[in-house]
Amino acid sequence: MTGIWSHESGAEDAPLLVAIHGAMDRSASMVKLSRLLDHEFRVLRYDRRGYGRSKPHDGPFTMHDQVDDLVELVGERPAILFGHSFGGDVALAAADRYPGLVRAVAVYETPLSWLDWWPGSTKSWPAGQDPAVAAERFMRRMIGDDRWEALPARSRAERLEEGPALTAELADLAANAPWSFERITMPFVAMYGGATVNHHRTAAIYLAEHIPGTVRDGAFDGAAIPVAGASHNGPYTDPQPVADVLRALAKIAT
Repeated sequence: MTGIWSHESGAEDAPLLVAIHGAMDRSASMVKLSRLLDHEFRVLRYDRRGYGRSKPHDGPFTMHDQVDDLVELVGERPAILFGHSFGGDVALAAADRYPGLVRAVAVYETPLSWLDWWPGSTKSWPAGQDPAVAAERFMRRMIGDDRWEALPARSRAERLEEGPALTAELADLAANAPWSFERITMPFVAMYGGATVNHHRTAAIYLAEHIPGTVRDGAFDGAAIPVAGASHNGPYTDPQPVADVLRALAKIAT
């Protein structure tokens, strides 16, 4: 593996927790969450290939390669994985391929775009687009036109450079099931924002109902866990309740 930027904080002998960001994002978005947890965990966050400080990157951007990157960073250390959006699929794919390495998995609004019922407008929209055009459309949809246009020109240019990673990984996710529900048998929880769109709420509930490892007792009730008032970017805007869920999950995973 070359060109993957990563950072670790917390005591070296603490339980390892890996924070995995989503599409058109970077590990810096996980800093607030990391600071809430790194006095209890060894927190590893990294820029996935093609994003942030892990670009330029020639790819490929398949899920198989995403998991290879993650596992090389983790090494032989058993880990709790937390993934936001597309990062949740990376976490679940790693749990599928390396169940002995993954102690538990938590995800927040993970897309299930290879399933028939996932909205076609969100699974196929990048197809055939110029990567830079797709990247701008994605960013405008995620942060709004005003915030996008207020970004410095250099920042906008850096985001447009991430278009190849975006289009390739979303196309791969829509075309190929990245992991199998029945193979996720370690403790698992799904979260979603209380103010999110319907298909993300539906997906979180679907995950909780179909993954065998879903925690159904203790601090959890077996259903997907809402983060009150949060949107799709809940781990960044409302990190405290997300951190609380990860702490409770870690107690079950030990």
